[in-house]
Amino acid sequence: MFQSVRRLALGTAVLLAGVAVPAAFAQASTWAIDPAHSGVEFSIKHLGVSTVRGSFSGVTGTVVWDEKNVGASHVDTVIDAKTVNTGQEKRDEHLKSPDFFDVNQYPTITFKSTSVKRDGEGKLQIVGDLKLGGQTKPVTLEVDGPATPQKGMGGKLVSGFSATGTIKRSDFNFGQKYGAPMLGDEVRFTIDLEVSKQ
Repeated sequence: MFQSVRRLALGTAVLLAGVAVPAAFAQASTWAIDPAHSGVEFSIKHLGVSTVRGSFSGVTGTVVWDEKNVGASHVDTVIDAKTVNTGQEKRDEHLKSPDFFDVNQYPTITFKSTSVKRDGEGKLQIVGDLKLGGQTKPVTLEVDGPATPQKGMGGKLVSGFSATGTIKRSDFNFGQKYGAPMLGDEVRFTIDLEVSKQ
């Protein structure tokens, strides 16, 4: 009798452990972006023959996720423009100048979602307003996520999203002194976010 009860209790504990992680997204919850494990990578054509790649760190913000009503979810992200890095110090300083990001006047790049919807299994489509260099335009992101939550350091649940998209520099009047063929108009980017439940 005692062994049967013990086996039943053990089986119940295992079952609860198995559903605990998915249950983390069972209701609306707020998740903070972890800047130490998040970032943005971008690429642009140079002279039409090569691709220059760069990145931003210092990504912060929040994700409000509602599993039952995905359309009520919301993303609010801030990118530190001063962290732009292409691996070339002189080029990075030029990118920070008024010719491009003008980081003294516009120290951040922001994205605020206006709609979130499912786009297949484990996929989302997020539309939002991207503010870049004083210009705000709508941008569409194709997103993988959210990842199944795991326990991180300190016991907090963590999850993640990976988003891709493309913008045109001409839409934002960005770096227009350096048009084709020197620099391509399209900028492709990937945003990887790790978030922790609050």
